[in-house]
Amino acid sequence: MAKNRLSILLNGLVKENPVFVLLLGLCPTLGTTTSAINGMSMGIATAAVLTCSNLLISLVKRFIPDKVRIPAFIMVIASLVTVVQMVMQAYTPGMYKILGLFIPLIVVNCIVLGRAESFASKNGVLDSVLDGLGSGIGFTIALTILGSIREVLGNGSLFNIALFPASWEPALIFILPPGGFMTIAFVIAFQNYLKLKKEA
Repeated sequence: MAKNRLSILLNGLVKENPVFVLLLGLCPTLGTTTSAINGMSMGIATAAVLTCSNLLISLVKRFIPDKVRIPAFIMVIASLVTVVQMVMQAYTPGMYKILGLFIPLIVVNCIVLGRAESFASKNGVLDSVLDGLGSGIGFTIALTILGSIREVLGNGSLFNIALFPASWEPALIFILPPGGFMTIAFVIAFQNYLKLKKEA
């Protein structure tokens, strides 16, 4: 049982990573990963909503009629996003201002609704929490990796700490939208290369 629960937790980290494997949630992924701190913050906010929504939906699933299942799930997710939004606005106003519209858009993030529908509505509370936590951490790691690569190449810094001398000229394209597509493409290509090499 413990081994099974560990595999549930690790599933969202590696085997079904929302970004690098399932290619879900690409709108906030590409929009917020202009720096490592932005990507990490967006990932943490999404992970909090994902874990709590899985918990609540797993608890109330038997009381929700099948015909209104999806609208009910969206209501739960929207309520949690509102709480996260208010907490960020109160305690991290700078980050809240930077992430802007992407915070309320967590409500329609296919990762959150997908895990609620495919896992939390069919499994127990602890397993659902572990699934949400695993997918949330996997999403956070993916956004932090992408944000780090884009920040280093496009700004010459990491977590706002300068890495290169002032004379170094960064490749600004990496902090622009095309750079987001390029970075995720190269990361996925490298991941597939390692997978094929391992299987050979």
